[in-house]
Amino acid sequence: MAPGKKGILERLNAGEVVIGDGGFVFALEKRGYVKAGPWTPEAAHTHPESVRQLHREFLRAGSNVMQTFTFYASDDKLENRGQALKITGAQVNEAACDLAREVANEGDALVAGGVSQTPSYLSCKSETEVKAIFKKQLDVFMKKNVDFMIAEYFEHVEEAEWAVQVLKASGKPVAANMCIGPEGDMHGVSTGECAVRLVKAGAQIVGVNCHFDPMTCVKAVKMMKDAVEKAGLKAHYMVQPLAFHTPDCNCQGFIDLPEFPFGLEPRILTRWDMHAYAREAYNVGIRYIGGCCGFEPYHIRAVAEELATERGILPAASEKHGMWGAGLEMHTKPWVRARARRDYWEQLKPASGRPLCPSMSTPEGWGVTKGHADLLQHKEATTQQKADVSL
Repeated sequence: MAPGKKGILERLNAGEVVIGDGGFVFALEKRGYVKAGPWTPEAAHTHPESVRQLHREFLRAGSNVMQTFTFYASDDKLENRGQALKITGAQVNEAACDLAREVANEGDALVAGGVSQTPSYLSCKSETEVKAIFKKQLDVFMKKNVDFMIAEYFEHVEEAEWAVQVLKASGKPVAANMCIGPEGDMHGVSTGECAVRLVKAGAQIVGVNCHFDPMTCVKAVKMMKDAVEKAGLKAHYMVQPLAFHTPDCNCQGFIDLPEFPFGLEPRILTRWDMHAYAREAYNVGIRYIGGCCGFEPYHIRAVAEELATERGILPAASEKHGMWGAGLEMHTKPWVRARARRDYWEQLKPASGRPLCPSMSTPEGWGVTKGHADLLQHKEATTQQKADVSL
């Protein structure tokens, strides 16, 4: 950590609002640097300029944390289901740490090393084997001296506990996020109980990321907060949701939607939706507020602008954005100039422009999870025959 920078717990203990970044895998997939399906982050090694630029855009938009682009960067994931990468997890993790640190040093941002759920856990590998995967990633994060750790995107609290237990050995602050909603994890553990177990495992910051829209995620974190307080424990809380509306999702979230992952654009939240999200998260006591899949820098800028009074600062990117559309006062057309006001954007009901489309979908909801034969992972590529059986 650069001299003079306050650590994550120092900031949260002081009641500061920490703004996270957004969803790198989705953003970089759209830009042509990540393959949908494996969703692995080898671009940190193969195309560092793409990752560096996205970090810079989030920093300019107001992010206080540069999370390493290490989602699914474990060796078992990099070689899962036919991937034939000539890049090791260590190479990806090291490159990601260097990029995050480089950009964090350009502003008042911290570097968070991240680990996520593993194919090994889904395949019922032992606790020792799964923890060894996390330890291998942690070794790189310690070598690169990241500022704190994030265990994120866990569907099962048991695996998240294992990750926290490994990461806390670093002596650095540990945050833990489940990719669950109000219904709990994939084995039926309640959302509140998940949080209690993560705090007991050693996490100082708990919350949720991905799989659900902002308001659903805020509701889930509120349930976590209530349960942790009822248990007589203390923690800070974070939320990093999707930038997609998901009112029709079930327990497993947006991956069950028929639009996942290539038809989700009609569901994207507007910047004004993000204002409402930031305010709601703040009001329930969440102080680490960021985003996950679908979040672009302008979404994070909206979060930073909504909480500008509480934070005492506007992001650099606001130089090119008038609050509540004020910049439209400079538009050449009078009817567009008339939209330069808050009430217009707060009351707008955006149309999709798709006459034959329903407002909601029917999730597929297979209802299978760790331990089911359908989820056993392997190194070999999925055959066309097996792919057809999945239909």
